Amino acid sequence: MKIIKSSVSRFRNTSFHMKHIPKIAVVGPESTGKSTMSDYLAAHYRTIAVPEFSREYCAALTGPCTWQDEINMFQGQLALEASLLPKANGLLICDTTFLTVKIWSEHMFGQAPQEVLDELPKHPYDFYLLLDIDLPWQDDPLRNFPELREHFMQVWHKELTALQANYVVISGTGQDRYENAVKAVDAFLDR
Repeated sequence: MKIIKSSVSRFRNTSFHMKHIPKIAVVGPESTGKSTMSDYLAAHYRTIAVPEFSREYCAALTGPCTWQDEINMFQGQLALEASLLPKANGLLICDTTFLTVKIWSEHMFGQAPQEVLDELPKHPYDFYLLLDIDLPWQDDPLRNFPELREHFMQVWHKELTALQANYVVISGTGQDRYENAVKAVDAFLDR
């Protein structure tokens, strides 16, 4: 028993700290290229991208999304990110965050689950790329609101501002969009 206590005490007194891995969140309204951008950035920086958990989750639903589904997607996104963080090569690219659960819950149900609100400040991202709505809408069975893209763009600005998030809007089409994102991430990393 004394050996265990001594080891624990010695461990607590060491200056061992896990290296901080910067997390870049790629966020925005529907059909702005978040998944494609995340994959591009992960390849460019030779690291991994955390996929959007809710995409596969919603694809498997047989009925409308419920309050419990939103909570499940929140928990799933957190767990997926935690499982992939140790595999990151100096930088983790996240295809959206569970902030999306807050935004969708408020839109669909008029409020967000309290556990999501409680966890938001505990899971900050170092830098956000807010993808602009300047890309044409692409139909997808999991996309619902082509007429509300401007509204959701404003919601994203409001949410990121409320979090005091460090973010940049990424605009442009084709290769320009990717290059604008890389420039923004490089500038962030150079700070």
